[in-house]
Amino acid sequence: MALTDVQIRNAKKSEKPYKLPDGKGLYLYVSTAGGKSWRIDYAYFGKRKTLTLGAYPALGLADARTRRDDVKKKLSEGLDPSLAKKREQLAAKAAAGNTFGLITDEFIAKLRRDKRAEPTIDKNTWMLKVLAKKLSPYPITQISAKDVLDVLNVIEKSGRVESALATRSAIGRVFRFAIATARAENDPTSALRGALQRHVPVSHPALTSRKELGGLMRAIYGYEGWPSLVAALKIQALCFARPGETRAMQWSELDLENAVWTIPAAKTKMRREHHVPLSRQAIEVIRYMKDVCGDKPHVFPSMMSGKTLLSENSMNSALRRMGVGGNEHTAHGFRSSASSILNESGKFSPDAIEAQLAHLDTREVRRIYNRATYWNERVQMMQWWADMLHEERTSPLSNAQTV
Repeated sequence: MALTDVQIRNAKKSEKPYKLPDGKGLYLYVSTAGGKSWRIDYAYFGKRKTLTLGAYPALGLADARTRRDDVKKKLSEGLDPSLAKKREQLAAKAAAGNTFGLITDEFIAKLRRDKRAEPTIDKNTWMLKVLAKKLSPYPITQISAKDVLDVLNVIEKSGRVESALATRSAIGRVFRFAIATARAENDPTSALRGALQRHVPVSHPALTSRKELGGLMRAIYGYEGWPSLVAALKIQALCFARPGETRAMQWSELDLENAVWTIPAAKTKMRREHHVPLSRQAIEVIRYMKDVCGDKPHVFPSMMSGKTLLSENSMNSALRRMGVGGNEHTAHGFRSSASSILNESGKFSPDAIEAQLAHLDTREVRRIYNRATYWNERVQMMQWWADMLHEERTSPLSNAQTV
């Protein structure tokens, strides 16, 4: 006869353990201490076995019967329920250990093994370890699309729409890495396409007249900030590389005797080695940094303890402190400044300018990345640019526009 809830609740301990049968092999086992657990007896290849399904009252009567039916189903499929339970417990334990934070660490380590650019590694680390920190302690198999969306909504509501979209992509890369290493079966970020506000890209604000740049250069040369930050701003203006490339400049990339800065392919946006002719003014700034901190691998280390190089927003923050608004000019804006002024000068070919900017043109004739192409012209151009900035910076204030 099947058990009732009343019978189960009223079952008392006795001097010997006993069983209350419910049917189809399921019974309630009552110990001498009064503890109650659900068990089932079964035979597997002629061998009698007992499987404990769970303790009462944590496992109620209805759920115990459901588990009994699962055991019967496994037996009909030729499986040993006891062995299947052990495997499930091991899988659950492994899943609980495979947290999002742990797999994130492995993913970032893989980026380093793949020799991805340092700015790329830094950005992924920031998004995954800072912006998505809330996900870190959770087993990756238990993270739902809503869990991810909750994290992204916080970022989006703070006004960082682009960061929210980029973080969703970064989280998705971690899930795909987990899938590839057999620790997850799906990527919940795929269900979030269209759930976030669309980012409308804007161009980087930039000063595009010589007089305006002269005022900006006076502000930079007169700025009393960290020596490495001031020097980085000067090099950003003189060499107009991408800001991440400037921040990550290392002594091993510099050949001051031949006046060349070689940016490794792993650090460039286009994944192509890029060469920058160094003007006399640029070499002067770099030699100064050699005296200040030439014992460190990076030319522009952070002055903050534990930091290897300047942070991503350091140069823009310095420009803001100088009174240069974010809608006027940015560190990246020096590239637009150089492109505009160099093209307007009429002194240099557009191809040489594009080569120095390391832009990718879809036309085969404009794929000009090797050092030899337009090299002599680029050397002259970079010195002309540095001389022009010096001339505008040192011209009388009455003839120049102050930023």
